[in-house]
Amino acid sequence: MLPARAFYFFYYAATASLMPFLTLYYRQIGLSSGQIGLLTGMPPLVALLSASVWGALADATRKRRLLLTLAVGGTLFFVLLLSSTTVFLLLIPVVVGYALFMAPIMPLVDNTVVELLGDRRDQYGRQRLWGALGWGVGAPLAGLLVGHTGLRWAFYSYLILMSIALVVTLRLPVGRASIAGQFRRGLRSLMTNWLWLRFLVAVFIGSLALPIFSNFLFLYMSELGASEMLMGLSLTVGTISELPLFFFSNYLLDRWGSRGLLIFALFATAMRGFAYSFVRAPWAVLPIALLHGPCFSAMWVAGVSYVDEIAPEGLGATAQGLFSGVVMGLRVAFGSLIGGLLYDSVGPVVT
Repeated sequence: MLPARAFYFFYYAATASLMPFLTLYYRQIGLSSGQIGLLTGMPPLVALLSASVWGALADATRKRRLLLTLAVGGTLFFVLLLSSTTVFLLLIPVVVGYALFMAPIMPLVDNTVVELLGDRRDQYGRQRLWGALGWGVGAPLAGLLVGHTGLRWAFYSYLILMSIALVVTLRLPVGRASIAGQFRRGLRSLMTNWLWLRFLVAVFIGSLALPIFSNFLFLYMSELGASEMLMGLSLTVGTISELPLFFFSNYLLDRWGSRGLLIFALFATAMRGFAYSFVRAPWAVLPIALLHGPCFSAMWVAGVSYVDEIAPEGLGATAQGLFSGVVMGLRVAFGSLIGGLLYDSVGPVVT
C-alpha cells in the first residue's frame, strides 16, 4: 500500500498548496468578484459529470492506469496554463479543462485502493489519512512560501508535488479484470437500485452544510473580530481532527457498519452547525473545528465503504465516480449557493 499512501500524501499536499490561493490569484490579476465567483463555481458543476463519465469509462475499458495517468497529466497541463493566463474569457475554458481532468482522480484512486485491500477493505481509512497528512503539511508550508516569495510559488509548488504524484501513479497496481459485456447490465442495475439512489440523496442533503462551513465560516469569524492567524489555526485544528477518524475508521465500521457511520457523520454535522450559531467569541470556533473530522472523514469513509458494498461487480469506479460527483460537485455547488442566499438574507446565526 506504500504507493497508494504516497499518492494520497502528494496529491493532497499539492491541492493544499494551490486551492486556498486561487481566489487571491484571480484578484491579483484584476478580476471582479462576479468573475471570481463564476470561476470558483464552475469546477464543482464540471466535477458532477466528469467524475461519473471517467469512472464509467474506466470500468467499461478496464484501462484504469492509463486513464488515471491521463487525468493527472491533464490536470498538470491545465494548471500550467492557468498560471500564465490572465484574460477572463481565456480562463473559462482553462478552468473547465482543469476541473474535467481533476475530478476523476480521487474516485479512480479510491476504487483502486479498495480493490487492493481485498478482504481488508475496512483499512481504507488508514490509507486515506495520508491525504490528510499531506494537506496538513502542504497548507502551512505553502502559506509560508507564498508569503515570502509571492503567489506564483503556489503554482510552482503544485506542479512539483503533482509531478511526484504522477510518478507514483505509475507504481500503483491497477486491476484490469474483464467484465465482458456486463457493464451495461451492471450500470442499469446500479441506476435502478432504490438503496443506491436513497444513499446519494441522503449524502447530498446531509452534507450541504459542509460547503456552507468552508465558504462562510471565515466571513463569520471576521465579523466576530477574528485574526487571520486564528482563521488559519481553525483549519489546522480541523485537519488534525481528521487523523483519528481515518485511523480508527476500521473499528467504527466493524461496530456500526457504513450506514451507522454515515448517521454518526450527519449527526456531527448538525451539532457543528448548531455550535457555530452560539459562538460569540472568535476563539470558540477552535474546539468546534474538532468536529470537522467526524463530519467529513466519517462521511467519506462511510460513503466509500457503502459504495464498495452496493456497486455491481466491475462497476466500482463508476459508483465511486457518481458518489464523488454528488459530494464534491453537486452538493458543493448547491451548498455554496444556498449558503450565500441565506447569509445575505438572514445572517450567519440563522444560516
